[in-house]
Amino acid sequence: MRHIISLALLAGASCTAHAQVTAGPGTWSGNQTWAADTVNGGNLTGYYYWPATQPALNGKRALVLVLHGCAQTAAGDVVDSGSDGGFNWKKAADQYGAIILAPNATGNVYSNHCWDYASTSHNRTSGHDGVLLDLIKRFAANAQYAIDPNQVYVAGLSSGGGETMALGCLAPDVFAGVGINAGPPPGTTTAQISYVPSGYTAANAANSCKALAGSSSPSFATQIASVVWGASDYTVSQQYGPMDAQAMRLVYGGTFTKGQSTTVATGGTSVPYTDANGKLRTTEVTVSGMGHAWPAGSGGQNTNFVDATHVNYPAFVMDFWFRNNLRAARVAPPVVDSCNASVSGTTVTVSGSGTGNISSWRVVLNGPGTVNDTAAGSGASFAKSYTNLANGYYTGSVTATDSGTGLTSSACSIAQFLVGTPPALQPPAGLAVGTTTSNSVTLSWNAAGGATGYHVYRNGSRVNASPLTATSYTDGGLAASTTYSYQVSATNGSSESALSAAVAGTTSSSWTCSATTSSNYAHVQAGRAHDSGGYALANGSNQNMGLDNTFYTSTLAQTAPGYYVIGNCP
Repeated sequence: MRHIISLALLAGASCTAHAQVTAGPGTWSGNQTWAADTVNGGNLTGYYYWPATQPALNGKRALVLVLHGCAQTAAGDVVDSGSDGGFNWKKAADQYGAIILAPNATGNVYSNHCWDYASTSHNRTSGHDGVLLDLIKRFAANAQYAIDPNQVYVAGLSSGGGETMALGCLAPDVFAGVGINAGPPPGTTTAQISYVPSGYTAANAANSCKALAGSSSPSFATQIASVVWGASDYTVSQQYGPMDAQAMRLVYGGTFTKGQSTTVATGGTSVPYTDANGKLRTTEVTVSGMGHAWPAGSGGQNTNFVDATHVNYPAFVMDFWFRNNLRAARVAPPVVDSCNASVSGTTVTVSGSGTGNISSWRVVLNGPGTVNDTAAGSGASFAKSYTNLANGYYTGSVTATDSGTGLTSSACSIAQFLVGTPPALQPPAGLAVGTTTSNSVTLSWNAAGGATGYHVYRNGSRVNASPLTATSYTDGGLAASTTYSYQVSATNGSSESALSAAVAGTTSSSWTCSATTSSNYAHVQAGRAHDSGGYALANGSNQNMGLDNTFYTSTLAQTAPGYYVIGNCP
């Protein structure tokens, strides 16, 4: 069993002037000696990086905790050497003005110099948890480092990933965010790194996490989490990746919305989840082609469970933490306090007022005619008229932007209003959702008398550029496992009806399970399983299928990309 790191970080951007903080040397320190570990023996030792650059958020520095993995050392694998950048944190630290800590694990836990993530007695004062929290306190309390206590993070790989989750659960008041890389969750043992125990779910992990937090549980409300794993990792079960993220969402509480996946440079795919307030709280990053390794990216070490050929996770997770930190004060976007549309004949006057630094106002109107005006005004309020609009019903929105920060307000919605005389057209009846896929929703409705075409609205915005002549429509390019609201209007070329009653359409999951029955040898040759000591183990779950030969036959169900379990699809 090999376990790698645990680290942390943060940053931000602000236009507010701050006093300069003390510049560091911009190099890694020599070996340091910190607190004594009375449980595992010896003192915590290691290195720190103090950048010469200024902090990016609030004039205070972020603190990044970096924990090596089993069979690794801080000097040999984490920090920069003459030939490589180790875990590749120096560039990120310089960019955000963050201090990085790279300690060595005390003792010889699990007989392989690991972090004690599977401890049954996690606590704040002793063992690995105790000395690591003491290290954070030492730097946070030293004024010369100018640490912002709201910008402290931890992340890591394997045993470091498990310890990362344990620390994030034990001290959510300390860590504003975590980054878990192939880390087994709380409540699992070292014997279970390659498979999920029977009956163990994200709910079990969440309950263990809450128990560790105790009276610090309210701090979960402002913590964020990123999880990353290699799609070719056969050391730690890949199933722990999404389970860790789901467990943290359960701990954070409330409802979450799965967003559309995005590409992370050099082989990564990220799936975001936002909470009921629209805040990004967790990301799940899968790295195609990467095994059990820390994704250092170009310039990092490329040996001993560190991968320099795929995703640069320090850059990714720093950006995630920096953009989504819920604790560090930052420059707020403008706020639109009110907006309104008044009609006189075919002229519509849109007005709005707001607070904050407003460089520009944007007006969007949807109806028989359209308006998309990005220069409607500036300052605390505006009013602008739009003439010769076509008759019919309109909806719209107003937003305000601060050009100095690039931040834009939430949209202020303009309720549906009528230009000209009421149209004779009535909205179509019978709007219904038909077939759905992972990226599309098919709609149908009844024909409306006098209509020559129809418009489809998704979440209040029109999706078709020109009127539809059919009484059905397939809306494509959608995110999987997401619910959308649809309405339809009728048009006769000169006017548009009111919107129909809304219906909800939910896209399906993007993955379809498939099962294959074959000899164990054929499964291994086809890449559904791998050989270990003469036995065939299912890829992903690492379930033992029996001897790797043509005489043993198994059925494998592929339940996720690169993930197989014994048996048929559920």
